[in-house]
Amino acid sequence: MSTTTLPAPLPKVETPFRRFVSEFCESPLAVGGLVVFAIIALVAIFAPWIAPQNPYDLAVLDIMDGRMEPGSVGGGGYTHWLGTDDQGRDMLSGIMYGLRISLLVGVGSAFIACLVGASLGLLAAYAGGRTDSVIMRVVDLQLSFPTILAALMILAFLGKGIFNVVIALVIVEWAYYARTVRGSALVERRREYIEAAICLALPTRRILFNHLLPNCLPPLIVVGTMQIARAIALEATLSFLGLGVPITEPSLGLLIANGYEYMLSGKYWISFYPGIALLITIVAINLMGDQMRDVLNPRLKK
Repeated sequence: MSTTTLPAPLPKVETPFRRFVSEFCESPLAVGGLVVFAIIALVAIFAPWIAPQNPYDLAVLDIMDGRMEPGSVGGGGYTHWLGTDDQGRDMLSGIMYGLRISLLVGVGSAFIACLVGASLGLLAAYAGGRTDSVIMRVVDLQLSFPTILAALMILAFLGKGIFNVVIALVIVEWAYYARTVRGSALVERRREYIEAAICLALPTRRILFNHLLPNCLPPLIVVGTMQIARAIALEATLSFLGLGVPITEPSLGLLIANGYEYMLSGKYWISFYPGIALLITIVAINLMGDQMRDVLNPRLKK
């Protein structure tokens, strides 16, 4: 009686993405940060549908509901779980809408700054010589200025507005990406595959973005994650100082500023809860970025 032997199962191939996810999930703090940030992003996206009130619709606001304590029932018949501000706007709804502006400005400015900085960093590393010297001297000049001071000067010239805030943040952030990408690209520039691409007379754009850039992504992802949190904090600071987004489209920073003058009178919730939302958002992003740094650069792993 003959017996048949089954072929041995093929070994499971671990892709770089699977390995990244596996190592990222080793940190409960990073996973928690990812979950919290995902919830915050969903709340911001669906704020018009899940917020108890449109806090900037004048038809539903009542000045008599101003500065109500958390848990009070307003004239509209529903409970203000986080209280109201001086204009009678529901604080919970204000935070949901404020998260939309903060994330839009933070993620948008970080993305544009990444495109500009990464392109210039790749060009500087690939071209070398005078091109590299000029770009890096501009980077050094940019980084020598205090970030918040430079942003304040730019917004003092441009004026308030979401678009102007994004422009200001891109101008003060692009140098971080340029320096990071240039450092990684200089190492890759000396490798054989780049020399082979040059010998084959491939277009410069193809060499930069098809060959150099993919090998510079790990540090770029880490810097980009950290810069999103930094951009959100900068925007909140600028709005708190009165040079950020307009009052008709407030972010978390402007919500904090609205309640600052009432802190000493005991109306703490007007600034406190937006501040907590801002803190949780930044901490969640930083926890993810910290674990990404450890996964993508094992030499830095604790």
